[in-house]
Amino acid sequence: MTQATPVSTPKPRRPRPQVMRLTDAAAQRISELTQRADSEIVGLRVGVKNGGCAGQSYTVEYAHEIRPTDEVVEDKGVKILVDPKAVLFLLGTEMDYKADKMQAQFVFNNPNQISACGCGES
Repeated sequence: MTQATPVSTPKPRRPRPQVMRLTDAAAQRISELTQRADSEIVGLRVGVKNGGCAGQSYTVEYAHEIRPTDEVVEDKGVKILVDPKAVLFLLGTEMDYKADKMQAQFVFNNPNQISACGCGES
């Protein structure tokens, strides 16, 4: 008589949290930018680079294609493509859009940010 080997079922995995989320203002501005672009774009690519007084600054550019390594964030009807090197820096970040008489810009509310500078670069 052979004994049956017990089969264990793996625990279900929690869904992975979204890297970034967008405010309504940011989603609306991204939608406007993608519709007005001169060439077809799939969304905005967000990353980080070395620079600024605090050591890191954010990059935002048009994305003409989705790269295999991009982290795709779909929120409020628009796509953000996060550079794979930036995922850990941006985890939990809220992307907002602010406009006033002097300037208009995307603002990153990052819970992982330790310091910031006054120049607005980082």
